Amino acid sequence: MTTLLGYRSLVQEAAALRAGTDDPIAAVHRSCDRIDAVDPRVRAFVPEAGRRTRLLEAAHKRAAAGAGEAAGRPALYGVPVGIKDIVHADGLPTRAGSALPPEVLGGPQATVVDRLCAAGALIAGKTVTAEFAVTAPGPTRNPHHLAHTPGGSSSGSAAAVAAGMVPLAIGTQTVGSMIRPAAYCGVVGFKPTYGRIPVAGVIPNAASFDTLGCYATDVAGIALAASVLVDGWRAHQPAGHGPRPVLGVPVGPYLERAGDEALGAFTAQRELLRAAGYAVHEVPVMDDFEQIVAQLFTMNRYEVARAHADWFARFGDVYRPETTAAIRQGHAIGDTDYAAARVRRKAFRERLAADRAAAGIDLWIAPSATGPAPADLTTTGSSIMCLPWSNAGLPAVSLPAGHAANGLPLGLQLVGGFGADEELLTAGAGIEDVLNTAPNARTGSRAS
Repeated sequence: MTTLLGYRSLVQEAAALRAGTDDPIAAVHRSCDRIDAVDPRVRAFVPEAGRRTRLLEAAHKRAAAGAGEAAGRPALYGVPVGIKDIVHADGLPTRAGSALPPEVLGGPQATVVDRLCAAGALIAGKTVTAEFAVTAPGPTRNPHHLAHTPGGSSSGSAAAVAAGMVPLAIGTQTVGSMIRPAAYCGVVGFKPTYGRIPVAGVIPNAASFDTLGCYATDVAGIALAASVLVDGWRAHQPAGHGPRPVLGVPVGPYLERAGDEALGAFTAQRELLRAAGYAVHEVPVMDDFEQIVAQLFTMNRYEVARAHADWFARFGDVYRPETTAAIRQGHAIGDTDYAAARVRRKAFRERLAADRAAAGIDLWIAPSATGPAPADLTTTGSSIMCLPWSNAGLPAVSLPAGHAANGLPLGLQLVGGFGADEELLTAGAGIEDVLNTAPNARTGSRAS
């Protein structure tokens, strides 16, 4: 039986394509062959008739445009990329995991897709999303074990990278929709600082939080993609240069929301980092965590309801129950409560930044999720471990960090300062090296 797990290095594939030792046509066949082999079981991609024909036509055009000196080829020349199905891409319908007519949801191509195409990438297709990137799961399954959720809402994008269908995929995060699927699927997921990748051309969930991000199999691949996608990207030093960052553990009610297995693994990860020479400090924060959660969901549900006001009025009968419930919760939230929640969020952001500065912390570290992927395809799992960082608009990355007792992946979440995405990925590369020395790092899990 074909294994459902696959490891494709974005950096290596992109370098080979630019150098001419690989070519876009071969890259298309590689991805399409893999999709044909494993996606009937994983279901990461939205089905598309004629995918290979469309991609081969695009690859021939790309190859013709890139003929000649390799030095002139752009960063992602010939790289197949999966695009979450709330992101508009010319020539591909946007369904957003819903039963709404795709012509109703259409719009101009997203800025993030423009940037990928300008960098030479090929759009491999749309990846499955929870309905409208809320909570109703799509059909995607975890390639580590098909009975388990891949997370959400960027479920297809994470699973497509974990299964080796593409070396790069685009997702979004409103609360935990990039980081949690990365942890569940055993890949690297990156959510930049809020606003650093333009969301023009993306169907909104909650505009005050929605952030585009990407998946790859390692931090180097994420850094390559970020250099193309993120506004004002600054070249950063490779890992190992400069002082190690000081790591902060956010102790208190937030951290207590993680399950026992996640906390046990997190303790071992902290000790591994200390042994490697990192300073790791425990910092009491967020003693009002329940109020922080309530504030975020007040804003989130209010904004979801407003984003869907027209569509829900016309097509509410075909919305799934989970999305309908979120929208109806938003209808019950008035302007005054929403405005008050915005004030509370501003105060939270300022307090969290002050706590970080007072403790001398460069990065927060925490579990990426409450535990391994649940054995339940009716849920995308809990986003609670991502919630405060999304609320603050901070950049975060999830690194594969060993496995649970059942063999499913766990993740370590690193959170940087606002706008310090480059420093976060530099630090992440060094921490990735440490984690990869752990006894159960990068070992395979079963898929059945």
